[in-house]
Amino acid sequence: MAGKKCTKADLIDSVYQKTGMNRKEIRAVIDLFIDEIKDALMKQTSIELRGFGTFEVRIRKGRQGARNPKTGTLVSVRSHGIAAFRPGRELKQDVWHIGSDTSSSGDVGGSE
Repeated sequence: MAGKKCTKADLIDSVYQKTGMNRKEIRAVIDLFIDEIKDALMKQTSIELRGFGTFEVRIRKGRQGARNPKTGTLVSVRSHGIAAFRPGRELKQDVWHIGSDTSSSGDVGGSE
C-alpha cells in the first residue's frame, strides 16, 4: 500500500459514491475548497482543520552557499516561502501504527 496515490478524481468518485451528489457539483466544491486554502496561504494565513491538521506558510532564510546539484556551481538563494502541513493529534494517532508489524503493541515507538 505504500506506493498508492489518491487523486482529486478519486476523491470526487468517493464522495459521489457516499452521497449520490452530482459529480460536477462535487468537483466544484473540492476545487473551491482547494482555492480557498491557496488564497489563505497567499495571504500568509494559517488554515486549521481540527482533527486533521494545519496548513501554513513558513519562510526559508536565503543563503549564499547553496550548490546547484546538477552543475555543482555555487548559487545564492533568496528568502522564500514554502507551504507546510502539520498533522493534527487525531490524524497522528490514526496513522501511528501503519507499517508496524503488530498494530496491537503500544510499546513500539513510544506511548500513545
